[in-house]
Amino acid sequence: MNAILGEKLGMTQIFDVNSRAIPVTVIKAGPCQVVQVKTPDRDGYSAVQLSFGETKPARLNKPEAGHLAKAGVAPSTNIVEIRIDDPGEYKVGQEFTVGDVFTEGGRADVTGVSKGKGFQGVMRRHGFSGQGAAHGTHKKHRAPGSIGACATPARVFKGMPMAGRMGGERTTILNLEVVRIDSDRGLLVLGGAVPGPDGGLIVIREAVKGVG
Repeated sequence: MNAILGEKLGMTQIFDVNSRAIPVTVIKAGPCQVVQVKTPDRDGYSAVQLSFGETKPARLNKPEAGHLAKAGVAPSTNIVEIRIDDPGEYKVGQEFTVGDVFTEGGRADVTGVSKGKGFQGVMRRHGFSGQGAAHGTHKKHRAPGSIGACATPARVFKGMPMAGRMGGERTTILNLEVVRIDSDRGLLVLGGAVPGPDGGLIVIREAVKGVG
């Protein structure tokens, strides 16, 4: 298995041998159970469904509850599908812990849903510098400025950076260092920040790119 599900607990810092403070994110990673194994013959592709955490059965609808009960897995609302190469290596009900996927000193890619920031202007959303703040500019300091020409083309081009909803999007951070692993408590410590709020569900995969 090259991935595991987890819950972001929050950020802190640790000190290396040179007494330098290193910002890290602590993640409650696993244990995860295999809910379903998908094969090319039956489903057209190879993948496994993993569940993480437990919840009350009343929070699941009947199809979800039946799907988990068939696999003999505890009720959970966190189910993610992971693509794999050889589905024959896995079986329903199999459990994975953080120590089965990562080792200290390795690299990981982390995927989550970024924090939602609501409706934002162009300066915060796109990093615009704004207009001049000297004499002559009246209540237009944070305005975007011109967004198109006049009669030609008589429209605003698609993709124009403008104000709008910011955050709340699927985001992946690549090549984070695996600083520490606490297999007994199921904790994974990654260097740097990961997307999403504390308590959010994240997917941690082995890094797909080399560090160069």
